Amino acid sequence: MLNIAIDAARTAGKFLKQNLGKAMDIQRKGGQEKNLVTEIDKGSEELIIDIIRRHFPGHDILAEESGSKKGKTSDYRWIIDPLDGTTNFTHGFPVFCVSIGLEHKGELQLGVIYDPNFDELFTAEKGRGAYLNGKRITVSSVGSLEASLLVTGFPYNIVENPNHAVEHFVKFLMKAQAVRRMGSAAIDLAYVAAGRYEGFWEVALHPWDMAAGALLVTEAGGTISDFHGNAFSIYEPEVLASNGAVHAEMMEALRI
Repeated sequence: MLNIAIDAARTAGKFLKQNLGKAMDIQRKGGQEKNLVTEIDKGSEELIIDIIRRHFPGHDILAEESGSKKGKTSDYRWIIDPLDGTTNFTHGFPVFCVSIGLEHKGELQLGVIYDPNFDELFTAEKGRGAYLNGKRITVSSVGSLEASLLVTGFPYNIVENPNHAVEHFVKFLMKAQAVRRMGSAAIDLAYVAAGRYEGFWEVALHPWDMAAGALLVTEAGGTISDFHGNAFSIYEPEVLASNGAVHAEMMEALRI
């Protein structure tokens, strides 16, 4: 199943890179002016689903653009983001990726994130570690928030400031070494797993944003929870991921 996920991610990633700067049909989703979708998102998703369906026709699928599709069995569920970073993509900004996760009876089993611009393939299988282009990766060993490089993203309705998103951002700006904002939650989580960031937090995410990245973080030795330290779920809208060493400090900063 991992090999099929890798094949699907690479095929879709190649399609995305070939079409960078070519999106013509840019639409708004859910009545939100900042939430974009293009024909490229949809084309990428079709490629991924076609590959998965050819090998596993009985599996369920949850995909960002086409929603939930039931198979003949329901023990396995593929969770797909065909283009994480659509806003970046539509502006020609080369920070976007393909994200594919797989659940078995509600538990994440594998995750694949492919960044076609840097040809970086992040993979994880439950209990078998996390890898970048075939080499084992681990979270960083930085032990303090003031020495940490953090990353976050903002929800599409940031004007409404859900869950104090603006206040949280300002607090981390004051406490951490630096804070970045890249525009792809999947890449953010992959970078935490690879030790490039010490921590990531965000609100108003969806399962396809987090499924693959969440497994990468835990398999790389990191910690993932909600803002209060409760058990993490890809079906809940907030995530706090870190190298573990700064997790408590990050939770303290998130208290308003």
